[in-house]
Amino acid sequence: MDSAARAPGVAGGPGLGRAMLAEDGAQREDKRPNAPNGLQQPPRSVAQRGTPAPGQPLPGGGSRTEATVKDQEPEPARKDEDESSEESGQGRHEEALMAELSELVREVVKSSSWWERHGVDVCILALSFLLLPAGFLCLRSVRAVPFLAGVVILGVVHHTLTVKGSHLASHNALTESKSWGKVWAIFFIELCSAFTAEQATYNHVKIHHGYTNVIGLGDSSTWKLPFLNRYVYMFIAPLAVPVITPLVALDLLRNVKLKTALRTICFMLLGLYSHYWILLHVSGFQSVWSALLCMLVTRSLLAHPYIHVNIFQHIGLPMFAADRKPKRIQLMSLGVLNLPRNALLDWSFGHSLISCHVEHHLFPGLSDNMCLKVAPGAPAEEAGGVRGAFRKAPCEAEVTQPAASVHPGRGGERADARTQRDKRRPEAGSRHGPH
Repeated sequence: MDSAARAPGVAGGPGLGRAMLAEDGAQREDKRPNAPNGLQQPPRSVAQRGTPAPGQPLPGGGSRTEATVKDQEPEPARKDEDESSEESGQGRHEEALMAELSELVREVVKSSSWWERHGVDVCILALSFLLLPAGFLCLRSVRAVPFLAGVVILGVVHHTLTVKGSHLASHNALTESKSWGKVWAIFFIELCSAFTAEQATYNHVKIHHGYTNVIGLGDSSTWKLPFLNRYVYMFIAPLAVPVITPLVALDLLRNVKLKTALRTICFMLLGLYSHYWILLHVSGFQSVWSALLCMLVTRSLLAHPYIHVNIFQHIGLPMFAADRKPKRIQLMSLGVLNLPRNALLDWSFGHSLISCHVEHHLFPGLSDNMCLKVAPGAPAEEAGGVRGAFRKAPCEAEVTQPAASVHPGRGGERADARTQRDKRRPEAGSRHGPH
């Protein structure tokens, strides 16, 4: 007990007095004698006061057993706690940043007119409809230039209606009314695109936007036809998109109600037959096969850039495991890419699929024109507004699996290089990604 009660390092220490025991032997004084220079020294620490007997309380609370357990706590556990605390703090910061950004965008939308919110895109779609008669009439010409002009007009109009129109309709970005939004979705997706509106909306809005670049969930994490050679996939397969699309739709109809399936089939047949009938009776095609070939050409005219846009905006960028994906604003800054502006693709595909894809993934309910308005590069935005909030977005995250691993075979080196390069992007809200 004497050795346990004596303060270690005190007896025999130069210039230090010995601690005096109280008469009952239970307490010891906390004051130390003055140092040789006459200055008052601070009270002794718990370690200098000695270690109490087992079961007795430590000065300041706690017991000897608790102190021993705490002293013996492994360093990795403490490190994990520190990392968890840092991750929690980072998560709260990102949530606060997303809330700030959402509020700024909400203010911009609220202050915008109907023309800015919906009118510009509705006007583009309406003008595309007005160009249809000119395209069909140009196909009547026996001269090459007017005939090719008709093919180009019908091809651009078709992709404007089926890509831009269907995309905006699936997000209900064409109108404020949900009922009219469903009508437009059926019109653009089923009648014009020969696909099922319910499955298109579910796969795109719920899966693709809900699990962007999440391995095994988001539809952007894998190639659609991985058994194809990459050259076939990128340059030959797009020509078959008009044929594959309705076949895939018929397969997906097994997952919907019978009433919905019958409606979808009727609208798909109506859209395809109307196109075929007009080619025969308005454009003057003499044979069935020539009309079908023209349908294939016009419907696949921009299929190559459509497939390439889908590839380069997600595949090749960082992929994440479902249980380790970062917060939404960080995920979108790493797993989504803005492409350079292009007049033809901006018109036919829309800004939300080309130069404002990051903004679209953050705020999918915005129309193409509104995505362009709130984008960081918009001339009307100052550094302290939406543009400034975009540039505050975090730009680092832990990549749990390189993007090259989801590529089926060749071309993995390019994808892996892009993944490593994009792990540290200078600005999460930059207008254009690497290209």
